[in-house]
Amino acid sequence: MTRVAAVDCGTNSIRLLVADCDTATGELTELDRRMTVVRLGQGVDKTGRLAPEALERTFAACREYAAVIKELGAEKIRFVATSASRDAENRADFVRGVLDILGVEPEVISGEQEAEFSFTGATKELVAHEHLERPFLVVDIGGGSTEFVVGDEHVRAARSVDVGCVRMTERHLVVDGVVSDPPTEAQVAAIRADIEAALDLAAETVPLAEARTLVGLAGSVTTVAGIALGLPEYVSSRIHHSRIGYEQVREISERMLTSTHAERAAIPVMHPGRVDVIGAGALVLLAIMERTGASEVVVSEHDILDGIAWSAA
Repeated sequence: MTRVAAVDCGTNSIRLLVADCDTATGELTELDRRMTVVRLGQGVDKTGRLAPEALERTFAACREYAAVIKELGAEKIRFVATSASRDAENRADFVRGVLDILGVEPEVISGEQEAEFSFTGATKELVAHEHLERPFLVVDIGGGSTEFVVGDEHVRAARSVDVGCVRMTERHLVVDGVVSDPPTEAQVAAIRADIEAALDLAAETVPLAEARTLVGLAGSVTTVAGIALGLPEYVSSRIHHSRIGYEQVREISERMLTSTHAERAAIPVMHPGRVDVIGAGALVLLAIMERTGASEVVVSEHDILDGIAWSAA
C-alpha cells in the first residue's frame, strides 16, 4: 500500500487526490479529493501567456494543497499540468512557482499522455462490469482540450484536440471582455464548426465508430449528469457511473445555450466557475454523442486524477 498525492492542473481547474493505492489488488482508497476553479487558461488562447492573476490563483490553491498533503503524509507526489501550461510562452514562471510551493516540478505532459492517464483512471473499475460492451471510448472534456481514447483493458488509440469549454467560450462567446448572455445562434454555430473539425481530426487516429460504450469525464460531463439527475446539490456518489441518455444531453445542451448567466447560476449542481463555460462543454459532449451514435454516456468521477495517482504508486 502506497500513499500518494496526485495533482491535476488543467485550463479551468486544479484538483488534488490523496489516496492509498494497493497495486496488488488494484484498490484505491480515497483520503481527500478536492477541486478549485483557478482559470489558469484565462486569455491563453488569445495572448499565448499565462496571466499574472491566473498564476496567483493557481499558486494559492497549491499552498492549500501542500498543507493537506503534509497533514495526510503522502509518500509520493506527482503534479501533472495540461493544456494551458503546455501552450503558454511563460510556462517557466508556472513551473518555478509550483516547485517552490510543493517541492515537485510539474510535468507538462503531452495530450497523448493525458489521454493515457484519463483512460486508466476512468476504466480501472469498469472492466469488472461485464454488461458494458467493449471497446470503451473515453472522452475527457477539459477547459482547453478534449482527449479521446479507445481501448479495452489497455489503450488502443488516443488523440487530444484543442476544443474545451474554456477555449470555445473565450474564442466565440466573449465580446469586448463580456460573455454573451445568452449566445447568439451564429456564435453557437461557430463553436459547433470548431467541434466538428476537431472530431474529424480525432477520427484520423481514434476509431470512434468502433466504440461500444462511451465514458465521459470531467466537470462539463459531471455537471450535465447532475442536472439530468435533478440533484438538489452536487453529490459525487450519485453522479459516478450514472448513465445519461442522448435526449437528456441534447435538452440540457440547448437549455445551457439559451439561458442567462443568472438562470445557469441558479442550478443547484452548478459550480460558480462553470456558469459561463457549461454551454460550450455540453455542446462538445452532444457533438461527440451524435458523431459516434452513442445512445448514452456512462459518467465517471474517476478520471485523469486517479490515473495520475496510479502512476505515482
